[in-house]
Amino acid sequence: MSRILTPLASLSQISKSPSREDGIPQEMEEDLRAYGCKLIQQAGILLKQNQVAMATAQVLFQRFWYITSMKQFGIGDIGMGALYLASKLEECPIRMRDLINVYDLLLSRAKFSAQGQPADSFIYEPMSYYSETYYDLKDALVVAEMQILKRLGFNVQVQLPFGTMVNYLQVLLLTERDDVAQKAWNYLNDALQTPVYAVYPPSTIAAACIFLTCRQLAVSLPSEADQPWWELFDANLEDIMSICGYIQRLYRPRTEGEKDLVTKLVTKKELRKWLEDKKP
Repeated sequence: MSRILTPLASLSQISKSPSREDGIPQEMEEDLRAYGCKLIQQAGILLKQNQVAMATAQVLFQRFWYITSMKQFGIGDIGMGALYLASKLEECPIRMRDLINVYDLLLSRAKFSAQGQPADSFIYEPMSYYSETYYDLKDALVVAEMQILKRLGFNVQVQLPFGTMVNYLQVLLLTERDDVAQKAWNYLNDALQTPVYAVYPPSTIAAACIFLTCRQLAVSLPSEADQPWWELFDANLEDIMSICGYIQRLYRPRTEGEKDLVTKLVTKKELRKWLEDKKP
């Protein structure tokens, strides 16, 4: 990771992430990244965390997988550790016990649904605080937080592009269009499930979300052949199109079997088993 205000992955890390070097397909890695971020968001909502803390946790989660392979750590443990760390960074700390209970609830419910059971029939049975499972999860949480700090070199500064995008909308005279502002904001939130926050600076991400929104809503933007509008914000078209591609891939159709498979590969043990079964 580059050592600047907003740490970004290097070209070598982007072209060949540690997970892909370990044989995990690119689509599966992207799906696991997205699912890990969804778990962070769901847990944060249940724990009444503010959005900045949840977004920070997702950015740290995405950065981590440019340093480490998913065969070494499960996305559930690292997601839990990222949210725990982010709650401290944003000065809204959560109790370890509450975080463990919420993650156990979310993973139990996902496992129940993957078995083909109706979601409304799920009944959660809280674990005992003296059980082996609870202490295993507690140890996993402590290790996950420590590994995130260690492998990111304690460089956990996160700069989010939400305020930047509002300024850009004002410059482009788009703040009167509620549909544009809302859709662009939604794209920024969805982009948290992709690696873009670990690859591109916040200004480029903000410009890309405005670009994608205006394409979707057929809104014209001021532009000249020799000076397009995005250059005003120090962005280039190649990066903008790449970010749009990451976001659009989030919405690609998936079968129920593919969705269920992702929920089963939350732990490194299950992922390793899946990779072994795939070998000829």
